[in-house]
Amino acid sequence: MSLAPKPLAGRNVLVTGATGAIGQAICVALAAEGAKVVIHYGRNRAAAEALLAQIGDAGWCVGADLATPEGATALWAEAEALAGHLHGLVNNAGIRSEVAVDAPLAEWQAVWEREFRVNFLSAADLTRAAILHFRAQGGGRIINIASRAGQRGYFSDAMAYGAAKAALINLTKSVAQSHGAEGITAVAIAPGWVRTEMAEAFIAQHGAAAALGGIPIGAMAEAAEIGELVAFALRPSQASLNGAVLDVNGGSYLR
Repeated sequence: MSLAPKPLAGRNVLVTGATGAIGQAICVALAAEGAKVVIHYGRNRAAAEALLAQIGDAGWCVGADLATPEGATALWAEAEALAGHLHGLVNNAGIRSEVAVDAPLAEWQAVWEREFRVNFLSAADLTRAAILHFRAQGGGRIINIASRAGQRGYFSDAMAYGAAKAALINLTKSVAQSHGAEGITAVAIAPGWVRTEMAEAFIAQHGAAAALGGIPIGAMAEAAEIGELVAFALRPSQASLNGAVLDVNGGSYLR
């Protein structure tokens, strides 16, 4: 009896922010379904190499600073040089900073500019590069890791994070509408709280009730849930998900 091919066999996918908890889970899930992964890291090459070994060396490691205007374009160029044909892009890299509205103007602006550069503008530059590449290859798929905060708004000190994630959702819909006819599709995944270092730091500062109080199931999502969903959304069979925003928030935001 022959074994059925894995859904992502023969596909190469770039994952940004791959050394964080969600990024690692995405890479593991993609490799389990047969993909080769371009593992992006910012500073921690050792973590990227350990992840590559964990997934059976099914891919490559590429470093890039997405906080710089040139970082995203350089990342795509190196990923393309290594993998050749890229079939998918997962814009997962993200930061979350806080700044009070009564902070000095220079501090306020610095936080907003960095949040948008890492959380949105780098994704926009990578999306541009991906579209140009996918056109020449007959299509491809972009998965944007957004947030519940980009849909329902966020609290004052972290408005920059919510606004950047809202822009990422809009980018997803724009790509879906504008480029779907070219075989270039896009999907956004909007988690609520996921059990990561970022979430644990928030709980340490604000208390567990601030994170869990509004979640009907009383628990954060696990990173593996996000990884599984990304792998599913990248399957060639799921073209009709184009333009979807998939909520993973335990029922804490319903629309």
